[in-house]
Amino acid sequence: MSSEIADTVAAAVTAIPGVASLHAGMFGEVGTYLPGRRVVGVRVTESSTDVHVCIFADAAVRETALRIRQAISGLVSGPVNVTVEDVVGRPHNA
Repeated sequence: MSSEIADTVAAAVTAIPGVASLHAGMFGEVGTYLPGRRVVGVRVTESSTDVHVCIFADAAVRETALRIRQAISGLVSGPVNVTVEDVVGRPHNA
């Protein structure tokens, strides 16, 4: 697996309307370790990809998850598993 794929997936996911941020999972277990850093919320293996996110309260959960799958399915092999870990409000200045 190319180390850049985790960064590419993270960028694609966070660009999707309704996605507030990536999330490390309940125990911080979801991430990809790269030299000197970690890409939180993205785990890419040869057989599947896991993405854990926080979404905004006004975003439709299923539609947002579908957009995530569509955005990255061409970048990775195997199924894309999306977990919505939290729902958050939008910042007041946005």
